[in-house]
Amino acid sequence: MNVAMILAGGVGSRVGAAIPKQFIQVQGKPILIHTLEVFQADEAIDAIELVCIQSHMDVIWDMVRQYGITKVRWVCTGGATYQDSVLNGLHNLEPHCQDDDIVLIHFGVSPFVDQEIIDDSIAVCRAHGNAISSNPCVLCMCAKDPEDASRSTEGLDRETLMGLNSPQTFRMDYLRELYAEGLEKNVMDTLVDPHTTTLMFALGRTLYFSKSSQANIKITTKEDIALFEGFLLAKQLRQQQT
Repeated sequence: MNVAMILAGGVGSRVGAAIPKQFIQVQGKPILIHTLEVFQADEAIDAIELVCIQSHMDVIWDMVRQYGITKVRWVCTGGATYQDSVLNGLHNLEPHCQDDDIVLIHFGVSPFVDQEIIDDSIAVCRAHGNAISSNPCVLCMCAKDPEDASRSTEGLDRETLMGLNSPQTFRMDYLRELYAEGLEKNVMDTLVDPHTTTLMFALGRTLYFSKSSQANIKITTKEDIALFEGFLLAKQLRQQQT
């Protein structure tokens, strides 16, 4: 079984909206629904789990029913942090998943994902136990001075760098063991950027790259919302021309 764990518990303070950004309407639908529709349409996805704030659970169930997202089987409560939310989602899936089932962790506000990205993530995970959607770095990169963020310390070779996004995909047994080791070694609270990938780095695990695209971003700012609206309008125009 291939299960999408969709994290939808953020408040979206950087967007500056009155409601959480996953509920902001773009072209007549909440951003979260745009994301869910991609997973709903992909035949490789068997089930969807939504992880959200307790107070949003009824709203999310209503949205899921309204838009016909029939693959959603579970909605569970998220935590105060990314890691807490993933752990809650993982614990909720435990009674329903086998060791060799695949879990795709994805943000509800990352609606640019497509079926090619999802399917390649599953294939790479089947081969290696994990798959991280990734892009070669296309920007000129440098390190900033930790004592003065207005200046650089050295240039970085972008040929050696990869940008990591989502989905981040794991065999169920791999994900369970990863978080169990992180808790046992008390490294969870030491991570500077608390994500599953940084936990993997802290524990010396190897990441395996799967396909992504430069468009596959997490919506974080008002400008990102405008980009997504333009993306949808361009997609509609192409469909009208065919």
